[in-house]
Amino acid sequence: MEYKNAMQKPRIDKLVLNIGVGSSGEELGRAEKLLQKLTSKTPVRTMSKHKIPGWNIRKREPIGCKVTLRGKDADEMLKRGLYAKDNQLGTNNFDESGNVAFGVQEYIDIKDIKYDPDIGIYGLNFNVTMEKPGYRVKRRSYKQSKVSKKHNVTKEEAITFMKENFGVEIEE
Repeated sequence: MEYKNAMQKPRIDKLVLNIGVGSSGEELGRAEKLLQKLTSKTPVRTMSKHKIPGWNIRKREPIGCKVTLRGKDADEMLKRGLYAKDNQLGTNNFDESGNVAFGVQEYIDIKDIKYDPDIGIYGLNFNVTMEKPGYRVKRRSYKQSKVSKKHNVTKEEAITFMKENFGVEIEE
């Protein structure tokens, strides 16, 4: 897609890899080890927000882990994740804000990763946040201001971006 202004071209802001285990303990440790192996970054634990007695989950108990990647690291990991999905996504993987989310059933489907018996088999979620240059005005601490609606990434722009930059095929 051709843009008149460089500030209109969408880009990847961040990629978040998430593994939800559902309980703390040894399983969570293995999930953290997997994320560390995939990204060479230290994962952060995610805590439960509610108490769910039926699932034996207490409030503020660690139940998952995640890693946030930006820049070239995000691009490389996204390519490897899309390889596991055979470079195919559905239109339901995109939301109205232009974000992309998909899951990989088993980490061994990801390119250049071998099975590790110490870890076992885990699946993980890829969540891609897209934005256009200039979004810093919304997040900065000094003189924050709003970003106009026409500067938001649309679903169609995100689909076009993924097709052009990553060779993704979109299924209906």
